Amino acid sequence: MTAILVAAGAFLMTLVGGFVAQRTGDRRHLVLGFAAGLMLGVVAFDLLPEALSQAPQEVHGVPQALLMFTAGFLTIHCVERAVAIHRAHENEYASHTHALGHAHAHAGRDTPGVGLTAAGALVGHSLMDGFAIGAAFQAGGTVGTVVAIAVVAHDFADGFNTYTVTRLYGNNRRRALSLLAADALAPVTGAAITLLFTIPERILGLYLGFFAGFLLYLATSDILPEAHSPHPSRSTLLCTLVGVGFMWLVIGLAG
Repeated sequence: MTAILVAAGAFLMTLVGGFVAQRTGDRRHLVLGFAAGLMLGVVAFDLLPEALSQAPQEVHGVPQALLMFTAGFLTIHCVERAVAIHRAHENEYASHTHALGHAHAHAGRDTPGVGLTAAGALVGHSLMDGFAIGAAFQAGGTVGTVVAIAVVAHDFADGFNTYTVTRLYGNNRRRALSLLAADALAPVTGAAITLLFTIPERILGLYLGFFAGFLLYLATSDILPEAHSPHPSRSTLLCTLVGVGFMWLVIGLAG
């Protein structure tokens, strides 16, 4: 039941991210930088150690958990390539000079389907976020807490990106809000699914490894580039370092 309550927090944070996307100011890069730091911290300090402890068996000299870590990273990379999420990011990089709003509107005017597909992929990985919360609480309270913090922080950026990418490609506000609502409900659904069964320890270790690779990709390929593209500043980097340090502190206290 704790997992469901935490997933409800992810639900609210996703909506907050979408709300901020509608009223974005000049400080969103700091929030995204901090969220990326949280994600990096939870991967390095908790998910990978826990995955290795629960799935230490080796395949051709490499722990299974690390193979799943690599598989998670490559899976989301292939998915994003397939749905052209990064096409949106590349358009942003090219247009962050003058007349930002005009450039974005022009970039997406003729391709609303791309925005819907990209947002749909984001909803899919939010479902995985909820599943990760439930799986992590099955692994233990400490793992569940740190994964929950990272996922809830990440879901702010997720809601922000879902609304932004939908609108970027020319979809109307109502459609963007509908996808934002689906993205917010996805982690609650994922967490609820894990209440129906208990995951064996070895399988849980493999999943945590997979999710670690998934989170690392999102942090390094989506969140950090988006944070730095409009504002390549020291303050964004500092927020990322603070996010990593915060996760170190949380894990140390919880241990």
